[in-house]
Amino acid sequence: MLQEKLKNHYIILASASPRRQKFFSELGIDFDIQLKPVKEEYPERLRHFEITDYLAQLKSLPFKVDLKDKDILVTSDTIVWHKDKALGKPRDKEEAFQILTSLSNTTHEVITSVCFTTKTTQKTVSAVTKVTFKELTSDEINYYIDNYKPFDKAGAYGIQEWIGYIAVTKIEGSHYNVIGLPVHLVYQTLLELVN
Repeated sequence: MLQEKLKNHYIILASASPRRQKFFSELGIDFDIQLKPVKEEYPERLRHFEITDYLAQLKSLPFKVDLKDKDILVTSDTIVWHKDKALGKPRDKEEAFQILTSLSNTTHEVITSVCFTTKTTQKTVSAVTKVTFKELTSDEINYYIDNYKPFDKAGAYGIQEWIGYIAVTKIEGSHYNVIGLPVHLVYQTLLELVN
């Protein structure tokens, strides 16, 4: 259905995430993956979804000069927000262990912003999902890190992996947002852009 409405448009997904690519495929969207390096830094004053909005928009900048009339560029960013602090991707095993220990037996927020850029307009939407973890043992955390190596994931975990099965006791909001993309918002925003 969406594919029919987008047939005159060229969709560019600027994401190396296999999860985001899979969501686009499953929505039935024809798209191209294009990647351009961006230094993912943001001003310290930013909080919560201001960070992901800023980074999603920042990722669009290298593409802007090349966008043609029917192009729609999609960029996005995800963070885990916990105890008034943004948790990004862990640098190493030690940092992953620290992050997961801090998430144990608490509730955190997963925030994703998605930025849609055309030659003339830009729209950014964001979703917030609350996730509650049971108390995790050191053995469980080490097992997960050793076997799943979650170094490409904000908050050092993937909800679709083993830790999601054993740790998550409650979710409020979009489950797909926690995997990496608020698919319902992507669908809705693309429809609005072409209608």
